[in-house]
Amino acid sequence: MEDRRANILAVSLLTALTTFIIICRVYLRLNKPFFLLLGASVAACLAVLAWISFRHRFNRRRKLLETKLVSEGRELRIEYSFLRKIAGVPTKFRQSELEDATDKFQSLIGQGASGSVFKGILSDGTPVAVKRINNGEERGDKEFRSEVSAIASVQHINLVRLLGYCVVQGGPKFLVYDFISNGSLANWIFPKSESSNRRCGGCLAWYLRYRVALDVAKALSYLHQDCRSRILHLDVKPENILLDDNFQAVVSDFGLSKLMGRDESRIITSMRGTRGYLAPEWLLENGVSEKSDIYSYGMVLLELVGGRRNVRLVKTENAGKSKTKWEYFPKIVNEKMKEGRLMEIVDPRLMEGGGVDEREVQKLVHVALWCTQERTGLRPSMNMVVDMLGGRAPVEEPPESPMIIVDLLGIDDEESDGSRARFCGVAPSQLSDRRIPSISSYSFSNAMSILSGR
Repeated sequence: MEDRRANILAVSLLTALTTFIIICRVYLRLNKPFFLLLGASVAACLAVLAWISFRHRFNRRRKLLETKLVSEGRELRIEYSFLRKIAGVPTKFRQSELEDATDKFQSLIGQGASGSVFKGILSDGTPVAVKRINNGEERGDKEFRSEVSAIASVQHINLVRLLGYCVVQGGPKFLVYDFISNGSLANWIFPKSESSNRRCGGCLAWYLRYRVALDVAKALSYLHQDCRSRILHLDVKPENILLDDNFQAVVSDFGLSKLMGRDESRIITSMRGTRGYLAPEWLLENGVSEKSDIYSYGMVLLELVGGRRNVRLVKTENAGKSKTKWEYFPKIVNEKMKEGRLMEIVDPRLMEGGGVDEREVQKLVHVALWCTQERTGLRPSMNMVVDMLGGRAPVEEPPESPMIIVDLLGIDDEESDGSRARFCGVAPSQLSDRRIPSISSYSFSNAMSILSGR
């Protein structure tokens, strides 16, 4: 605007001086006063032209310098962001930045009990997944930030990178992760009817399933053993295991994770996570440990092998009447293993295509049943699981587990009271190495809602 005004003023001055010279020529003719005024007017015109030229050159250099500074500033911001990522330092985002990145949270790519996940692109072009944690989360802002810092500092090829976070006073909390292109494992092992909101998927080949099992074991082993403070994931499930472009497993979603000191054997926390993957000791409010993650991992292994949910409702026909009952996949696996017909539990889609190694099936099933033992002391560590799956340690046949959950899942309406009594009368020592509080306060319907799959 200033340049335009200056140009208008300069043109006006030149026009006025030219008009003045013409008037002087008409009235003064070619006498001495005319030549004096002519010289002064020409000098004034040259001065205006020189001022216009100088201002033009000055403005051009100023614009070039501003463009250079803006470019350097952008490069510095990108470099700073890059260095923060390398150092593992989480970035604190403003809610407005996340709204711009996700187009006001329009691109929903996943949803669970703890929150919703949206796809976005940051200002530097980095594709991200933004998780909005529900307001019901009981953690305070200070504890939330300390856990974010600890989680962001972990660096492992099979763990998704936490890029940053956002805390809104009195509102939701946000976690910003790397975006993984192939979506969750659930899209690749379950039939389409059992996996909602799937953007991509198919039937994952057997050799890739086995590799996924090993990748997840390595990630959990790193969290449990190799971090300064042990990190409990507490929500291990197929939906929280992502597959990158090379179908390498990446464990994600630390929205429910807890830090655990090296001197602690268990921590007490409110019940959270996903139905169907909760360890018995958590259900019975006996505290959680890394063994709770191991139980969830074992349930995921069984789903990898069978291509189906571990707990589901099935319809049965009895005397012309259609009834529904709960089906518990670990019980079926246990029975097939005793009968020597383990291959019958493998995902039928895999059996049609071939390429399934029976020895690997047996190894995965044995490891899964070890991990899902109801006595926490019998479950192996994730380091041991990695060794067993990697062939560095033998895999023995697991002992038979009481599977008390079956008493709940296999009853009819008429038997609910008796079965509930049997369940509540189970000795606590059957579930844990430590004393378990009484569970008589749990109603049958509440227990079923917690134990059942989605």
